Amino acid sequence: MTTTAQPSPAPARPIALITGVGRSTGIGAGIARRLAASGWDVAFTYWTPYDRRMEWGAEPGAAASIAKELAEAGARTAAIEADLTDPDAPTRIFDEAEQRLGGPVTALVLSHAESVDSGLLDTTVEAFDRHFAVNSRASWLLIREYGLRFRSATGSTPSDTAPRTPAGRIVALTSDHTVGNLPYGASKGALDRITLAAAHELAHLGVTANVVNPGPVDTGWMSDELREALVRGTPLGRLGTPRDTAHLVDFLCSPEGQWINGQLLKSNGGAAA
Repeated sequence: MTTTAQPSPAPARPIALITGVGRSTGIGAGIARRLAASGWDVAFTYWTPYDRRMEWGAEPGAAASIAKELAEAGARTAAIEADLTDPDAPTRIFDEAEQRLGGPVTALVLSHAESVDSGLLDTTVEAFDRHFAVNSRASWLLIREYGLRFRSATGSTPSDTAPRTPAGRIVALTSDHTVGNLPYGASKGALDRITLAAAHELAHLGVTANVVNPGPVDTGWMSDELREALVRGTPLGRLGTPRDTAHLVDFLCSPEGQWINGQLLKSNGGAAA
């Protein structure tokens, strides 16, 4: 009697939730592409009204186009439009990601930002509050929601006495820009502290948390003069790209990145050296 071996079912792809994926040239989109290529399903958020307010404007059809690219890489995708000034948005985002992709979120990547230039003397209270609502409060609420929902690969919360092999990942993108961009830089500094706290407070769940400072990345917002000045100040003689940041985030989210925890990592070609 001859038996034919049946192929083993393909392993389930883990789910990554990436915020701030509103433009095809942005860092968030670069991270989404890299994780999709590495075997992740991807839920991502975007907020078109923010892009409309910015100098570059909204990119028509960006979310659908990015989702199509990710699907072509083998990922199931969920594009979720969300206003992160709304304190209820994080819960809704996780609900929708889990419902549409059929499982819990394993990696949370915070790539969203409110960034409108203003200095110490001309920042309005409204602008200051909006920056902290998006960059700090929403990030805390997203991390909190992730921690409340996170379960290990076995479907249960690891005990305090079990070996802690990290399975969950949190990666937040930050900036050290403050001069002339006070509310952005200050709110990103608060984001750093929130994320690094998660590295300790969520360790019992098997979760690592790190912050990545990608340095100056040219995604279409720089003037020619600024671009030239930044290139001159970078030892490697070029600006960062979304792909540069994505490679580091991909490593941090991989099994090989499990020992990196509670760190603020610079990926800037030596610009700050």
